[in-house]
Amino acid sequence: MVEGLHIDGRAGIDAGLVKRLIATQFPQWSGLPVTPVKVDGWDNRTYRLGDEMSARLPTAAGYAPAVDKEHRWLPLLAPSLPVAVPVPLAKGAPGEGYPFNWSIRGWLEGETASLDGIDDLCGFATSVADFILALQRIDATGGPRAGAHSFYRGAPPAHYDDETRRSLAVLEGRIDTDRATAVWDAALEAAWPGPPVWFHGDVASGNLLVRNGRLAAVIDFGTSGIGDPACDLVIAWTMFSGDSRETFRRAVGHDLATWARARGWALWKALIGLAEDIDTGEERAAGNRRIIAEVLADHDRAG
Repeated sequence: MVEGLHIDGRAGIDAGLVKRLIATQFPQWSGLPVTPVKVDGWDNRTYRLGDEMSARLPTAAGYAPAVDKEHRWLPLLAPSLPVAVPVPLAKGAPGEGYPFNWSIRGWLEGETASLDGIDDLCGFATSVADFILALQRIDATGGPRAGAHSFYRGAPPAHYDDETRRSLAVLEGRIDTDRATAVWDAALEAAWPGPPVWFHGDVASGNLLVRNGRLAAVIDFGTSGIGDPACDLVIAWTMFSGDSRETFRRAVGHDLATWARARGWALWKALIGLAEDIDTGEERAAGNRRIIAEVLADHDRAG
């Protein structure tokens, strides 16, 4: 999931549309101001609604199933989690030319997590690990099994084998594709033997809110479900490094096979991003090169 500055009107969604939807479907809130959030995701457009709510609209059909999933499951997950998560208040229907269900949630205070805003990164890493473990402990009975709704997070990484190998072919001669292939093959060989557990699916800085330097909330459960939790460990390379990575690794635990699959998930995402940006997006390409290099080094250390 890609976060960036909010562009009002992207995907045909703007503040005017949100106001019209609220006026027709939730007239009790029609007098509240509708304001684009400063930093927004790719899968949904989010608008602040008054002081205490937000409206969230999927940008494409593939993201729409998350509305019903989150509306059902977030209230059941929330009491067992150590930090706040979105609270669904109402579910909107298609209208005003907009084709998907959408949601209204309680507003969560906090800033998007960044290295600059966190003084104790090791402490933050422990808090993220605590969230992941608490989520995994929740009863998974009847939960949504990993699949298309989770973009196959929680499923075996083999679903993205063709995409990964195409990216490796594109990047031949630009990165160490032999070592990268070894990481990917190791991920495919390390099957998840356990029962399905809850996973978030996109534990990334853009979905972590910070207050006073501490983890305050986790948002965007659109790719959540039950299955293999390896995908939730990717933040070890995307945000953490050095001491904070080791702190996270110790705190969250898991066996060597799960970490092998986690490296595969991190590598897949970085490879497809680098293949797309290597000649056009220097800053993004540099970030993906860093992740790939650290994943390869981690694999080498794991032996």
